[in-house]
Amino acid sequence: MKKNVGSIDRMVRGTLGVVACGAAGLDLVSGGLAIAALVVGLVLVATAALGWCPPYTLLGINTCRVRNRS
Repeated sequence: MKKNVGSIDRMVRGTLGVVACGAAGLDLVSGGLAIAALVVGLVLVATAALGWCPPYTLLGINTCRVRNRS
């Protein structure tokens, strides 16, 4: 897995993932919306932690800066 999620993207994903999981865990949302928030939150946290996003790979998107070795 080649990293394709940059540092700012990772911070945003991590923050939104924690907020979504927190909303579900603190009963700020309920029912199906709570389950959806939890799933989306966990996916965001996982992609932030790994630095790799499968849809980015399929779409050819890369927000990760690559250092040139000269």
